[in-house]
Amino acid sequence: MVMSPAAPSAVSSAVPVPSAVPVPASLPVRPRRVLIATDTYPPDVNGAAYFTHRLAQGLAGRGNDVHVVCASDTGPARTERDGDVTVHRLRSAPLLVHPSMRVSLPARLDRLIADVAPDVVHTQGHFVVGRAAIAAARRGDVPVVATNHFMPDNLFQFAHVPGRFRDRAGELAWRDFNRIFSRADRITTPTRTAAGLLSGKGFALPVEPVSCGIDLSRFRPAAEPKSRARAAFGLPDRDTVLFVGRLDEEKRLDELIRALPYILNGDDVQLVLVGTGGQRATLERLARRIGVGGHVTFLGFVHDEDLPRAYAAADVFAMPGVAELQSIATLEAMATGLPVVAADAMALPHLVRSGENGYLYRPGDVQGLARDLTSLITSPGLRSTMGAASRAIALTHDHQASLARFEEIYREVAR
Repeated sequence: MVMSPAAPSAVSSAVPVPSAVPVPASLPVRPRRVLIATDTYPPDVNGAAYFTHRLAQGLAGRGNDVHVVCASDTGPARTERDGDVTVHRLRSAPLLVHPSMRVSLPARLDRLIADVAPDVVHTQGHFVVGRAAIAAARRGDVPVVATNHFMPDNLFQFAHVPGRFRDRAGELAWRDFNRIFSRADRITTPTRTAAGLLSGKGFALPVEPVSCGIDLSRFRPAAEPKSRARAAFGLPDRDTVLFVGRLDEEKRLDELIRALPYILNGDDVQLVLVGTGGQRATLERLARRIGVGGHVTFLGFVHDEDLPRAYAAADVFAMPGVAELQSIATLEAMATGLPVVAADAMALPHLVRSGENGYLYRPGDVQGLARDLTSLITSPGLRSTMGAASRAIALTHDHQASLARFEEIYREVAR
């Protein structure tokens, strides 16, 4: 006998249907974690250190979780907080060729990479910390962005390389750079000129120019009289040519001092040098020897928060350096509304448009430098016009735009 299917029982029909599984609220997304690797960081005084510090603080201010790994400024390793940035300082020793500087001791950074677990490593160089960070990131499958601030000229005086060996030493330095940076996922440098330099040195990968950028809210034309800004630094109230940067060989500051006698023939002007470096004593002797010691003031180190006032004390900014991949100091001066006289070398022509916001002179042409400075010192109207043009150019280098581009690059390389 065939039985028909049984009808559902009352019990089975009363079994409750399970309710839908509740959907959890959106899980919080942690901030992007960036590990910045650098061989130089404040209290070091140089452009790369300042840029890296502003990059770290700027990224943290935009909501990123930022870590920095660098050499200890005192020797022993330690980890500390610098505002919203975590700084991992590696054990270091004095640099033999430059005892005032320290270099981190060789170490694998695999444990730091594992502990921090960054989404991206952004190295600022290819020396001890940079190459160790790139190697550890590659082993840990972490994407790498690399920014170049290096030129061999910046190192020759510290390493005491004789002139006849510098070409060969430069070739070896660039070969080492190419080997290390070729392991990065993305390479940047501050200007198109700097990118072209890498291509010219045999670097085969694409290089993107990303301006270092400056804080335009801090560096802007000052409202206070120049006399008051000068008095704040103990300077006489006279026409002032300003330089800000390291007092080192590649800055060619002797040309500024040797230009002074040609300017002083008709004008009472002073040269103010802000910064420290190995050439200070030599420059002081030169100024005394050629009779302009009373017109040259060495202000030494000026804290970053006081730099806007230093620019406010000046009438003209001068940058005679020939190894500038961008020159943050020149950008800052321009943002404060100063005309600029600069060497026609490396990336400076990207900032100084001769006849528009200042003048470019041929490196080594001291009389040409003096003529350009004199034309600005003797013409307040020209200074005002060119200073306004400087400010307009600087407005295209807002550091917030640079930070935003770096964040885009981090997203692009993320795996």
